Amino acid sequence: MHGPAPGLRTDPRAALAHVESWLFDMDNTLYPASVNLFAQIDRKMEAYVGRLLGLDREGARAVQKRYFHEHGTTLRGLMLSHGVDPHDFLAYVHDIDVSVLAPDPALAASLKALPGRRFVFTNGDLPYAERVLSALGILDCFEAIHDIHAMAYHPKPDARAYDGLVARFGLVPERCFFAEDMAHNLMPAKARGMTTLWVNNGSERGAHGHSPAFVDFETHDLAHFLAELAA
Repeated sequence: MHGPAPGLRTDPRAALAHVESWLFDMDNTLYPASVNLFAQIDRKMEAYVGRLLGLDREGARAVQKRYFHEHGTTLRGLMLSHGVDPHDFLAYVHDIDVSVLAPDPALAASLKALPGRRFVFTNGDLPYAERVLSALGILDCFEAIHDIHAMAYHPKPDARAYDGLVARFGLVPERCFFAEDMAHNLMPAKARGMTTLWVNNGSERGAHGHSPAFVDFETHDLAHFLAELAA
């Protein structure tokens, strides 16, 4: 099993025996980053920013990436700096081809074998998440999706996103497990007592801010990690 992060000598099966609620980021976590689905969204965001601000592609990309790095999502930066309507932005940038995704019955089986409640915790929006999860054949594996609208547009790693999720579903953080491809998004989860898994599979800036202080486990393949956990 891809197990503990370096320096953590813990059997995942024993360490996760207390978990009651399983939380999963979606993009580049529930499917491999190599699918490159987010590249489509990146191009749409560039086009949106370019049209909004009258910039060429290079200039739009620079602004888009700066907002992503400074605010957690490009949307947050556009809302704060330009008063962009989040519904308009999300409808445009998530109008992409999800047929590059294939059903993953092994992942579905591993998810359903987990004891307790299961949630998706994504900076995307609900309609987009439902399309992606349906394409993967795992939509019915989750009780609910906590999306950017539910976060009141305070995206991960904003602490309010985590506190809102916990309050909405009555979760006990110390009995939660959170899997995420962006290492820095695990820090607020760990600070609240959650057990964390970094899905280190090549996401852009995935290792940014990484620290063993808040990464309990690490894997290159979520489906493999869960399958061995359930074995």
